[in-house]
Amino acid sequence: MSRARFLVVTVATVITMAATASLGLWQLDRARQKTSLEAAILARAEQAPVGNAGLLAQTDTASLLHRAVQLRGQWVPQHSVFLENRQMNGRTGFFLVTPLQLTGSDRVVLVQRGWLPRDFNDRTRVPDVATPPGEVLVSGRLAPPPGRLYQFGDAGSGPIRQNIDLAALRQETGLALLDLSVQQTGDDEGEGQGRLQRQWPLPATDVHKHHGYAFQWFALCALVAGLYLWFQIIQPRRRRARLHGQDAR
Repeated sequence: MSRARFLVVTVATVITMAATASLGLWQLDRARQKTSLEAAILARAEQAPVGNAGLLAQTDTASLLHRAVQLRGQWVPQHSVFLENRQMNGRTGFFLVTPLQLTGSDRVVLVQRGWLPRDFNDRTRVPDVATPPGEVLVSGRLAPPPGRLYQFGDAGSGPIRQNIDLAALRQETGLALLDLSVQQTGDDEGEGQGRLQRQWPLPATDVHKHHGYAFQWFALCALVAGLYLWFQIIQPRRRRARLHGQDAR
């Protein structure tokens, strides 16, 4: 029975150590992948800005994400959306999203123009934001569509919404929306930034989180190994040594 128990404990220990070590290595691999992704994002951000022609000519729009852009077009302010419960610099308010019809094309891109505070005394009131008429030059960074937050029921159809559903917005407005958006960084041409805040952070890669998880898994693996050595090898040997000492007396 003692030998059988020793064998079972040994097998269980080996399996547990292999599993925890594998999980630790997997977390390190995830960290390496995200480090590479972060480097790729920074490298794209340093490339020359994409213009109207470059954006419209690209069929794989995902390959343009995080590139700088300088686009000419006309705002479509009647379809502006104020995304609520959005944070910037630790404050909660709106992201103002306005479609921009690109010059020389019927294609439209959603522009995240910036963050504004909301009126907490009248939550149905939207801020008054000046939208320049005519052709404008918009500088920014290509990004996925605005991130989705948890919502109850439908996204709604008013100016204040929790999320934007691109397919539903295309059907609602009839606009030929591209499958990405622009996070505006520069001021509107001929118009000051005003209250709009545009401190857009780069996508978080959470590399340190994976390093922390890897440390936890490796620490658990070392703990299992230490417990096995203590209870299955060191303690039995010490017990046998004491017994032999008593027998000798």
